Amino acid sequence: MSTDLYDVVRRRRDVRGQFTGAPIPDEVLDRVLSAAHAAPSVGLTQPWDFVLVRDAGLRRAFHEHVRQERATFAATLDGAAADTFRRIKIDGVLESTMSVVVTYDAGRGGPAVLGRHAIADAGLYSVCLAIQNLWLAATAEDLGVGWVSFYREPFVRELLGIPEAVRPVAWLCLGPVTHLETVPDLERHGWRHRTPLAAALHHDRW
Repeated sequence: MSTDLYDVVRRRRDVRGQFTGAPIPDEVLDRVLSAAHAAPSVGLTQPWDFVLVRDAGLRRAFHEHVRQERATFAATLDGAAADTFRRIKIDGVLESTMSVVVTYDAGRGGPAVLGRHAIADAGLYSVCLAIQNLWLAATAEDLGVGWVSFYREPFVRELLGIPEAVRPVAWLCLGPVTHLETVPDLERHGWRHRTPLAAALHHDRW
């Protein structure tokens, strides 16, 4: 297990094709979920929940939905972009050990949420911090995480029985991997390339 923070940040990858399907020890899963639950949140609302999806039928149903959404997106592409996208694997739903669906409950801690009165999305940002904590903790445990974003929220809500007022923010594939790629998938396949830090820095004003 690697616990050096900067090393973990450097090694973290969005995993698609390297899952082994091996089991995750209960104590390891508990550490990863506890790290996610320890994230900061606006007004200490902790507006997240974690749905642990192990059922093969549910995962197959979600995978078919993802396949359909992939086709929908692919139909908008042409030329080089279409050729590049065809080579990119977009999920590890069936190969990973399990999935973790992270949700956002905007009503939690309300109606007066300290710190959210001027920034309505602060609760959603809090959920993203929990996701990042989970991702880094999983990397430290030598697990892979893959964030699947090819889905429609109503489909996932119905599939998993999530209440209408709760948003499914992330479907995360989780499990042991053969390795973590040195270069992110989208960069390896030529979809996009990282920009240097200097290109994103501004001093005092934009």
